[in-house]
Parts: sequence; C-alpha cells; structure tokens
Amino acid sequence: MATSHALSAKPVSVKRRICPAEVEPLVALMLRDLPSYANRVIVRSRTRYPAISSLNSIITAGRPEFVPLPLAPSIASTIPSPQNSPDLRQVFMTTLERQGTAGTTIELQQFHWLFLTKTDRGWRLALMFTRTGSASAGQIITPPRESSQGTIGQAVQTWLRDCNAGSVRS
Repeated sequence: MATSHALSAKPVSVKRRICPAEVEPLVALMLRDLPSYANRVIVRSRTRYPAISSLNSIITAGRPEFVPLPLAPSIASTIPSPQNSPDLRQVFMTTLERQGTAGTTIELQQFHWLFLTKTDRGWRLALMFTRTGSASAGQIITPPRESSQGTIGQAVQTWLRDCNAGSVRS
C-alpha cells in the first residue's frame, strides 16, 4: 500500500526590491545589466527576422555622465519640459558593440543621450538619441538619431520595466 505524503506548502516570502529613486544609482545598476538585456533584444530580432545574418552583440556599457545639456528647440518640443516634469533627467552613456558577418567583425562605440523621467509608476525612458563611431580613435561619428526603439532603447525600456516591478537585483 502506497502512502501519500502531502507536500507541505510553506509560504515563500518574496522580498520586493526597490528601484532606486535617484538617477545615479539607477543608471549604475542599469549599466551593469544593459549588455545582457540588449543581447536578448538582438536574439529576439534574429528570431523574428531570420534573414538578418549579422552577428551583433553588445560587449559593455559604461561611462555615465549626468550633467545636462541645454536643449535645442527641436529637441525640447519632443519631450516633457523640465518645468512641467521636474523629474526629467539627462543621462549620457556609451556602449561598445561588435558587428559583423562570418569572418568580418568591427567594433563600434555608441554614444547614447537618454531622457529618463520619474512617473507615479516608476522610471521610464522619455526619449533617446544615439551617435555611432568606430572604436578606433579618429573615426567619424554619425549625427544623432532618435533611437528609443533601437536595440539599446528597447533594452533600457525592458530593464526599467523590470526595475520598476522590483525584479532587478541590487
């Protein structure tokens, strides 16, 4: 005769992590995780678009700067004004990306200008611009382009969603 053992269901205490309220510690945590978040965005895009045969990966993210730049009227009109949104923060950071096809790879440095805002639901990405240059010194850098829906923009948005949900480790 088989005895049945009831599994004792112990309540699991889940400690909710809190997304930092200040931008500097928020960005420090984000930069730590950003390459893995961005690489998952890249993998998902390869799954959706199998014809893309490039071998892209984000190697590192870093060099945060928090001193805001004055906004040109064309940029200022696309984001909440600092007077209307006192929690709007400008963040500058770089990423190093490896791109290529089988046999040929190059490293590109990306320069990102993020506009983060704090809402009643937590931090969110309001807008982002990116410039691209070669990792080699003396190379030309592209003009800024809006990149909120690019690889890094999507990775930042996903990371912020996870941080706001309390699922990012500190």
